[in-house]
Amino acid sequence: QSTWGDCQQLSAMSEPPTPAMDVDEFRRRGYEMVDFMADYYKRIESFPPQAQVEPGYLKRLLPDTAPVQGESWEAIMKDVDTKIMPGVTHWLSPNFFAFFPAQTSFPSMLADMLCSTFNVVGFNWICSPACTELETIVLDWLAKALQLPEEFLSKGKGGGVIQGSASESVVVSVLAGKSKALSHLNSRHKDGYSEQQQHADMASLVAYCSDQAHSCVQKAFMIAGFAPSQLRVLPTFREDDFAMRPAALQAAIEEDLAAGKVPFFVAATVGTTSTLAVDPIAELGPIAKTYDLWFHIDAAYAGSACLLPEYRHLINGVEYADAFNFDPHKWMFVGLDCSAYFIKNRTYLIDALSITPEYLRNKASENGDVIDYRDWQI
Repeated sequence: QSTWGDCQQLSAMSEPPTPAMDVDEFRRRGYEMVDFMADYYKRIESFPPQAQVEPGYLKRLLPDTAPVQGESWEAIMKDVDTKIMPGVTHWLSPNFFAFFPAQTSFPSMLADMLCSTFNVVGFNWICSPACTELETIVLDWLAKALQLPEEFLSKGKGGGVIQGSASESVVVSVLAGKSKALSHLNSRHKDGYSEQQQHADMASLVAYCSDQAHSCVQKAFMIAGFAPSQLRVLPTFREDDFAMRPAALQAAIEEDLAAGKVPFFVAATVGTTSTLAVDPIAELGPIAKTYDLWFHIDAAYAGSACLLPEYRHLINGVEYADAFNFDPHKWMFVGLDCSAYFIKNRTYLIDALSITPEYLRNKASENGDVIDYRDWQI
């Protein structure tokens, strides 16, 4: 037996389909879209920064199923104006002060259009050489602009890569640090490395961050298979501007060593989300080096400021770091998503993430002539 919904669907199917957008219509709609974008920025101050809607508002305005036939572009843009815009929080409004700055710019928007035009899938060099090589070159530019040590440049063992977010940067750093630590522990087992021994070594590892570190640090350790107790969250205090105390880090390390644990990772922050705290990199770095800890610096929030000579001192001591990340999509007027991640020795990262099925094999990759960024990301 047919239902009223079936009848509606049959009726819709009997209507002439909306013609596919051809090149000429795309050109016309593209001009219209740029006008829409420009008009939005001209009137952005007129919108309340925070969306004035209740949870579930959109479900009441849209159908339960996708339309059988496509709708006209005019109808779609009318929906954007009447249904979507009321639920948009305007992060780019000059009246928006929550969380952190997330600015884009007109050149960035045009660049997004160009990227969408090519629609490159750049997981390895051979898929689009220009994509990989441009990323390598621009990340080297950024490293030089920040005055990062040469070990972070692509000409050596290190290099930079664009991650989707600082959270992803921290995850891959934890995986790289874990790979290094387990590799060192493995080398102690002269008679082979059983699965049981590997589980025991994994359980012995312990890491450190401050209570102001972004929640992505804790999530990264969850993703990497660690128990919550394996991440020591060190308290901070107002008199230190909520920065991590080097003495507290060293005391925690010594305490864990005495308990038979293996300290392997410390995450420092330059610009915490809650308090904009800056950990003392130059003091934490030597401690990490002394105890052979993987030292990650998460400068997602404030790293862009360090491009300015007057703020570069905030990352003094970065030479001790094994990895460093910051977000151009916050202060550099680059649209989401763009988190720059730099690593001194990419071997540990590749060891943690590289899998090469037959369909990805190619001469350039196997000869080691190129960088394949698929091995640097999740």
